[in-house]
Parts: sequence; C-alpha cells; structure tokens
Amino acid sequence: MLQRSSPVRILCFALIGLCLSWLTSCGAQAPQEDALEFWTMQLKPEFTEYVTGVIETFEADNPENPVRWEDVPWNAMETKILTAVSAQTAPDVVNLNPKFASQLATRNAWLDLNGAVTPDDRGAYLPKIWEAGMLGGESFGVPWYLTTQITVYNQELLAAAGIEEPPATYEELATVAQAVKEKTGKYAFFVTFVPEDSGEVLESFVKMGVTLVDESGQAAFDTPAGRAAFQYWVDLYAQDLLPPEVLTQGHRYAIDLYQAGETAVLATSAQFLGAIATNAPEVAQVSAAAPQITGETGKKNVAVMNLVIPRNSDRPEAAVQFALFVTNSDNQLAFAQAAKVLPSTQEALQKYIAFLKGKPDPTPVEIAVTVGAEQLADAEVLIPPMEKLNLLQKAIYENLQGAMLGQKTVEAAVQDAAAQFNAG
Repeated sequence: MLQRSSPVRILCFALIGLCLSWLTSCGAQAPQEDALEFWTMQLKPEFTEYVTGVIETFEADNPENPVRWEDVPWNAMETKILTAVSAQTAPDVVNLNPKFASQLATRNAWLDLNGAVTPDDRGAYLPKIWEAGMLGGESFGVPWYLTTQITVYNQELLAAAGIEEPPATYEELATVAQAVKEKTGKYAFFVTFVPEDSGEVLESFVKMGVTLVDESGQAAFDTPAGRAAFQYWVDLYAQDLLPPEVLTQGHRYAIDLYQAGETAVLATSAQFLGAIATNAPEVAQVSAAAPQITGETGKKNVAVMNLVIPRNSDRPEAAVQFALFVTNSDNQLAFAQAAKVLPSTQEALQKYIAFLKGKPDPTPVEIAVTVGAEQLADAEVLIPPMEKLNLLQKAIYENLQGAMLGQKTVEAAVQDAAAQFNAG
C-alpha cells in the first residue's frame, strides 16, 4: 500500500485547511467525464501528495474508475454541496462532518450504506464511530479521520493555585476554578454560551448524564439531571468563576485567553499545542496535555470526518468501493502519521498508538495525540445526528444565559428551553 507523506503544518478539526483546484488522474482508460468525482475539505496544499497517491493507487487497481478530485475550502463546502445536491450535480464521494451530513440525511440525500457495505467491511471501523454516521437506522457515512478533545493546561498557573493535577471531571473543574481565582485572580477556563458557536456546553450536558432529546424528537432534559446541569453553569457564573465574555465571545476567545496566560485550562484538539508553540512559546513551555474533562458518565467526545455518497450518484457501487479504499487501515494509518489526526479503523488505531509510543523523543503534539488516541475507547459523538440540532443548542444556550443573568430561575430556564425547542 502506498504510504506517502509530505511536509505537514497543522491540521485542525473544527479545525483544518486550505484551497481549491481540479486534478485529473493519470493513465485513466475511461473518458474523464465518466470519472468518479471526489470532494474533500481543505486538504490542499499540505496533503496534495498524499491524496493524489491514494487516488493513483486506486486507479492502478481499478482503471475503469478514474477519479477526479476537487478540494473545497472549509467555509465554502456547506453552500457548495447544498447547491450541488439540489441541482443533482453532487460529486460521487464527498468529505463532510456528521453534523452537516445528517442535515442532508434527513432530506434523503445520501445513499443508505446498510446494503452497500458488507458486515466485514463495516466491522473494520470503531463501532461507536460508525454509529456517528447513522440516522433513523440508515448508515449514511463511512468514517475517515477523527479528532478527540483533550485538556491542555498551564502547569505553572495551576501550581500557583496549589493544584497538582489538572481536573478530570466537572466537579474537579469547579474546585480548580475556585482555587485559581482565589490564588491568582485569573479564571481557570473559558467556555462559550453563544448559541451559534461551540457545542462544548451542550456536550457537557451529555457527559453529566442528561438525555437531550427523546425517541420522538421532543426535549428530554427537563429532568433532575437537566436542572443540575443548568445549575452547574449558573453557579459558576454567579460566583464569578467564568469570564463575563462567555455570553458574547466564541471559542476563539478561549484560545486567545489561554495563549495570553490568562486561563489555566483549555478544551481543544492536540494540534493546538503546535499552534501555541508558534503563537505563545512561553506559555507552550509550561503547557501539558491530559484527557478531556468528563462527568459522572465517563463519556468523552470525538469529532468524525466521514465520506458520504449522494443517493443520485450514477455509479454508487464504484463510489462505495472508492470510499472504502480511501478509509482502509493502511491509508488511514499513513494519513494519521502525516496529519497528526486519529484513524477510525480498529487496526489502524492500534498500529498508530504503537507507532506514537515507540517514538524515542515525541513532540508535545505527538504526546497530546497519544492522549487523544488512548481515550478513543471511551469516546463517541456525544450529540448524534438529529433534526433541529441548531434549534436545540439555541434553546438551551439562550435560556441558560437568562438564568446566568438572573432573569429567570433555573427551573424556569429549563422549562422555557424545552418549550422553545419543542415549538421550533
């Protein structure tokens, strides 16, 4: 199996980037208009050599199926694929995240893979990761690469607060927040409550044991567990243990605060340690990585990038074959090593962990990636594909803000959020 790598900068998930261009495959025996069309998100120019190598290897074994590759900028993909699906000009294979792919899955846009992928092929992937590409019992996505959240922490700032270990749970986080504020005058961390931004707070509810939506699609968080989760965040804000900007600033502000040495803990991806070494070398020197913070459930979140196949593809069998080839264990391992992301097949993950642990002098990013890889056994997509996900986050965040500002009680905020979502 061809395993090419190229000089790599950082690949970020929420994350990850770069340009747009057409590439035609070499030596194709079929007319180019019959080529499989493959769209990815922001993999050029860092991974041009890798992707073209995978395509060339596939074409050598499948000369009847040449591949035409287009790389689309991250912020252009949603509009571009929506337009293409509506016009029935979508590519045969496209790289999307489950959150957006699921929105189109509700419109019956994607090929159901249940009958197209054999049980053996499906069994090669991490089970919880495959489930991230399912909606209503149908499989719409083949898992590709993963990133899992970790905790980056400022050892110097925690030590100044008398804290020896980074927080592992939300209960410990509240204790650390109190100590950091009392001993240093700074905030322990920043998390956004802006409805259109990060879903970190929404994910915290699931980690705390809250069921967000029931099987009928109605709000299910007006429960003791839901009220406790609301109360947790309201209390932190009321005690001045969260910066006031949590109501107005997005996750980018959390990164800025951490790089400025103003917060002690940051929930982020492993790749951030590479960025901080460039942007804030003094803070990078005292930073370390730990598993992500969780609740009583022990659940941890993972972000999945997958490959989907439009239902109106006129070559669905070849498209499935190509998607499985791109995401097989050999190709995933090569990409993980090049991009410092995580693979989604069981074989590639085990080999990748062994590879990382076998390095005699790992970089901080590689150490952080290892932390992320080792928690994948407990990781899942905490907010599974669902209809009205944006409305759910909006309802919870807006009413949480109301309770944090003292405009309503926690009980009223939970009830109002449930009613707002159900009416949406």
